[in-house]
Amino acid sequence: MDTEYRERSLQYWERTHEEQDYDRDSIRVDDWLEPFDDIIMGTTRPILDLGCGGGNDTLYLINKGRQVIACDQSERAIQRIRKNFPEVMETKCFNMLDGLAFADASFEVVIADLSLHYFTGKDTSFIISELQRILVPGGYLLLRVNSIYDVNHGAGQGREVEPHLYESGAGTLKRFFDEADIRRFFKEYKIEYLKEETMTRYKLEKKLYRVCVRFEKGE
Repeated sequence: MDTEYRERSLQYWERTHEEQDYDRDSIRVDDWLEPFDDIIMGTTRPILDLGCGGGNDTLYLINKGRQVIACDQSERAIQRIRKNFPEVMETKCFNMLDGLAFADASFEVVIADLSLHYFTGKDTSFIISELQRILVPGGYLLLRVNSIYDVNHGAGQGREVEPHLYESGAGTLKRFFDEADIRRFFKEYKIEYLKEETMTRYKLEKKLYRVCVRFEKGE
């Protein structure tokens, strides 16, 4: 990713998490992970919450009694996670563009909720390859990404940098997926669940894809 895009992205998220001075009791959890509870409860290792943001999924996992490693590029987000979830196993602050700061085959389950749609095609493919690296064979990636119909949250708006990738007025990037995009980016995985849905956690409805993929290499 261009250095300027990268810096603008970090500044945007630092401002966002500074402005949203939320505490644990105000964090809203939706039910998107419930269909995958057998996967979540079946893991013997900590679960990685990649791009944890305010901690919606971290809270869900902690409520399930899971050990969680929460990661984000925003130091303010990580500080808030540490304050709101003292029981979290570990936190890490890093940019996914630098690679994922974990050893090979570290996780059986990784969650990436609305955190994989801010990158160029080349960078998206790199991050997905890094996810393959840190997953065990047979490991699961549970994710949500923007739909191309997510007009309430920027779909088709701004300068189109690549097909389905737009530059906002703030100079940040946001990608919107259709089913073909998801199948192309995750062609090295077995897709076990793929559905376009509407999320109502935000003020405006959000169109997105809920996805479960399994890393099969080595089986």
